[in-house]
Amino acid sequence: MNKKELVDQVSENTGYHKKEIKEILEGTLDAISDALANGERVQLVGFGTFEVSKRAAREGRNPQTGKKIKIAARKVPKFRPGKALKDQVQ
Repeated sequence: MNKKELVDQVSENTGYHKKEIKEILEGTLDAISDALANGERVQLVGFGTFEVSKRAAREGRNPQTGKKIKIAARKVPKFRPGKALKDQVQ
C-alpha cells in the first residue's frame, strides 16, 4: 500500500474528503520526522514506537573492487511494533 492508497482507504473508512486526509497524513508524517530529527521518541500506544538508533562506525568492503572502506557512524530511524499491532498481524 502506498500513500495514495492509504489516503483512499482512510477516506472510505471515515467518510472525510481525500484532500483533508492527505493533509492530515502529511502533517502527521512531518511531525514524526521532525521529532526523530530532534532525537525524540514517538510512541503510539497500540501501534508502535519510532526512535533514533546510533550505528557505530565500521569497516566495509567495496563490492566491485574488494577494497576496504570506512563507513562513518550515523543515526538511523527504527520502528518497534506494539503488542496490539503484532497480535493483529498474526
